[in-house]
Amino acid sequence: MMAASAALALALWLLLPPVRVGGAGPPPIQDGEFTFLLPAGRKQCFYQSAPANASLETEYQVIGGAGLDVDFTLESPQGVLLVSESRKADGVHTVEPTEAGDYKLCFDNSFSTISEKLVFFELIFDSLQDDEELEGWAEAVEPEEMLDVKMEDIKESIETTRTRLERSIQMLTLLRAFEARDRNLQEGNLERVNFWSAVNVAVLLLVAVLQVCTLKRFFQDKRPVPT
Repeated sequence: MMAASAALALALWLLLPPVRVGGAGPPPIQDGEFTFLLPAGRKQCFYQSAPANASLETEYQVIGGAGLDVDFTLESPQGVLLVSESRKADGVHTVEPTEAGDYKLCFDNSFSTISEKLVFFELIFDSLQDDEELEGWAEAVEPEEMLDVKMEDIKESIETTRTRLERSIQMLTLLRAFEARDRNLQEGNLERVNFWSAVNVAVLLLVAVLQVCTLKRFFQDKRPVPT
C-alpha cells in the first residue's frame, strides 16, 4: 500500500507542470514546431530563447515550392554563426551545450525570384532541469522504512516511457511533414500532366481541322463552267 502511494505521487509529480512561486525565474522552455510560407526573394528569421547548458535540436524541411530548397543559417545569442547551408531541402542540427539567450534561425529564399516556399521547422529542447527535479523529489519522499518497490526503478520506468512518447510525437510530426511535401510534389506533377495533356489535345484538334480544310481545297473545282 505504501509503495503504491509513493508510485502514484511520483507519477503526478512527473505529469503536472511545475508551480512557480512569486513569478521568480525564467519560464520553462517548450518544444515547438511551425510551418510558414516564405515568399520569393525574401528572408525570414525567427528567435528562440534557450536556457544555459541544455541541448537544442533544430530540424527543418521544405515541403512546398519549386525546387524544394532554401538557405538556412543558425546564430548563437552572441552572434556567432553556427550553421550555414545553401539550397537545402532539409537538415537536422544539434547545439550542445546551449548558451542562455536568443538563438536566431533564418530561412532565405532570395535566390528565387518567382517561386515561394512552404517551410516546416521544429525545435526540441533537452534540459537537465527535469532530472534535478526528479532527484529532489526522490530525496523528499524517501521513507524511513524500506519500500517493496524502489523509487529509482519507478522513476526510471516513468522517465523512459515519457521520453519514448515524446520521441514518438516528434517522429509523427516529421512523418506528417514528409507526407505534406510528397503530396505537394504529387499535386504539382498532376497539374503539369493535366496542362500538357490539354495542350496536346488542343494541338491534335488544330491539326485535324487544318487537315480537313486542306483536303477540301484539293477537291474544290474552281474552273469556270461553260454555259
